[in-house]
Amino acid sequence: MPPEAQGGAWLYLTPLLVLGLILWRGLRPRTLRVERMWIAPAVILLMFGMMLSQMPPPRPTMVAAGLAALAVGAGAGWWRGRTTTITVDPQTHVLTSKVSPVGVLLLMGLFVARYALRDFAQGHAAWMHLRPAEITEIFLLFAVGLVCAQRLEMWLRASRMLGEARSGR
Repeated sequence: MPPEAQGGAWLYLTPLLVLGLILWRGLRPRTLRVERMWIAPAVILLMFGMMLSQMPPPRPTMVAAGLAALAVGAGAGWWRGRTTTITVDPQTHVLTSKVSPVGVLLLMGLFVARYALRDFAQGHAAWMHLRPAEITEIFLLFAVGLVCAQRLEMWLRASRMLGEARSGR
């Protein structure tokens, strides 16, 4: 039975709902807590590490594909982080962030590309000499790079802005 038949409409509806929630939360200004920005990358790295511990050692081609996915994800995450608007209140030094329209379009494009590539890769796994678990690993490495680079870029910029606001520049 193909994966689409097993999950039915929920296979596509659930990610769309999650994307909608992310967009809804991202389009309004939110307080940015610099001291907590490490949590999401730590959680995703921990979960990825736990998954890797259960998998057999990767083949050299998988290591190369994984590094490429991580690099592309990090590039997309850095760009998405750069498109996020960060402001600091000069009196209270409270940071706020808001996703720009470009960041929203990037996220939507990545979402569509991920599902198109996933469906293609799952359908052609044997042709590409990959196992389904390896395809999942590649997409997860992309997500790890995206989340970690986005948070790192935002943390660096927010820390600099907060330091400048505190020093009175």
